[in-house]
Amino acid sequence: MLSAFVNAFRTPDLRRKLLFVLFIITLFRLGSVTPSPGVHVSNVRQCVATVEAQGVLGLLNLFSGGALLQLAVFALGIMPYITASIILQLLTVVVPRLEALKKEGQAGQGKITQYTRYLTMGLAVLQATSFVALARVPGRLFQGCDLPLLRDDGVFTAVIIVITMVAGTGVIMWFGELITERGVGNGMSLLIFTQVIATFPSGLDAVRQSNGWPTFFIVIIVGLAVVAGVVFVEQSQRRIPVQYARRMVGRKMFGGSATYIPLKVNQAGIIPVIFASSMLYLPTLASQFNPEAAWAQFLERYFVTMEHPLYMATYALLIIFFTYFYVSITFNPQEVADNMKKYGGFIPGIRAGRPTEEYLSYVLSRITFPGALYLTVISLIPLIALVLINANQNFPFGGTSILIMVGVGLQTVQQIESQLQQRNYEGFLR
Repeated sequence: MLSAFVNAFRTPDLRRKLLFVLFIITLFRLGSVTPSPGVHVSNVRQCVATVEAQGVLGLLNLFSGGALLQLAVFALGIMPYITASIILQLLTVVVPRLEALKKEGQAGQGKITQYTRYLTMGLAVLQATSFVALARVPGRLFQGCDLPLLRDDGVFTAVIIVITMVAGTGVIMWFGELITERGVGNGMSLLIFTQVIATFPSGLDAVRQSNGWPTFFIVIIVGLAVVAGVVFVEQSQRRIPVQYARRMVGRKMFGGSATYIPLKVNQAGIIPVIFASSMLYLPTLASQFNPEAAWAQFLERYFVTMEHPLYMATYALLIIFFTYFYVSITFNPQEVADNMKKYGGFIPGIRAGRPTEEYLSYVLSRITFPGALYLTVISLIPLIALVLINANQNFPFGGTSILIMVGVGLQTVQQIESQLQQRNYEGFLR
């Protein structure tokens, strides 16, 4: 692997791409630690050091690499773009116009990308306004830290911070597109990877400081086992063989080839985990409206602390539900069966048309179940660690962080490897 890494930098074209990616990532991290104008930097740092983020706020802070709670220029991170992409992907299934654009190929995809950019900026305005409104009132953004986070609570200062954060979101989208066009790998995925990996050392150091060196080494060993398991599952797939019949078009013979349909065990990615975390943040938000009410105290006891078994069970059930839901809307067995029938393809032993659709649905439902269990186990690791070793909820080896790091890392290494193999070099994974 080290020789392959050296060969990557010996290739001029690939070296330029890798150095360009590193340059963009450096600028990205610089903007993530640069405070927005009007922020009381010392008070913010003191609150960050004394109060842990919870719920979806902690998840958003993870995706921003810790920049959100520091009210930095890139505080919103890549989360508005992720949300906009998910919304557009869901709307593609129910809105005929978007579904037609998806089928138009590159031109239609360009239109959908443009809509995603507009929606991203709209969501950035809403999120930045919400966070600044919380930051204007001491104790709202950091529960338990009543220090003023802004230098003054005037409207002008709040508007300047909102404009700065929204502009930072636009720059992040530009960075991601530059990496995709001129670098290696998917730009947005690499930026997410950068933000998540930025909080990884601090998470490990927090475990060491709170639990000592023996627990730290146990966490490292367990973490390596978790990473190995995630790599194994992320690369696992069920290959359904497909045979194409020979057909004559004019004077040329087409078909007669054999291929397969790859169905990944984790077909849904990390989307179900994000959906489940967002849904479980609603009880926390509702309990803040009337903390003295009996129902609010019930929610506070069972759904806010995250250590209760009822919270873990609900979290697991939501992940399983959203896994099946997301897979059902992203993979359409009827469309796949119709396309196979249209081009003369068939699954050996299965008739084309309706039987093929039923077979694909059957295989997909069976392979989705272990994928849902896998996501559930990985997502519960931080919560179990919170109970067993009193670790913070951003426990490094588990949840969305490990899924993002391993998934994006594998994808990027495979792309570098393919470019090395095109130049007759040995790849990373060999």
